[in-house]
Amino acid sequence: MFHGMSRCFLNLRNSCRSIIAAKNCIQYRHVSTAKLARPSITSSQMVIYPARLTFQIRRFGHGPPLSKPMIEDRVMLVLRLYDKVDPEKITLQTDLAKEYGLDSLDMVEVVMAIEQEFMFDIPDAEALRLRTPFDFVQYICDKYDIYE
Repeated sequence: MFHGMSRCFLNLRNSCRSIIAAKNCIQYRHVSTAKLARPSITSSQMVIYPARLTFQIRRFGHGPPLSKPMIEDRVMLVLRLYDKVDPEKITLQTDLAKEYGLDSLDMVEVVMAIEQEFMFDIPDAEALRLRTPFDFVQYICDKYDIYE
């Protein structure tokens, strides 16, 4: 009985060591994975720990080139999806604050949605000047150097 418990303890100890070694290799990339690959013998069995650690890498590529009509469509889509805007009545010349009564907090939400759609930040000073969908389109075209 005691001999069986000591074997279980050894298995548990070796498992903990392999987890700690894996954690250290993930935290410190300069540590060789050879520590993980060396065999460890427990209870007359050969156990080989994983030799490779895989890391997920996300790579981004450029999308299709932007054009002014494409930017207009995307800006209008973002604004039509906003719950305080009537999607049937909005045009490029609609003043969002006057027409729909959007306050400053609502405009911040709209600016954040546009930033998320086009993946860049709009400085606060610039965001205060953006009142119509056309203003957003012009700002984005200037940002990406699109002149049509």
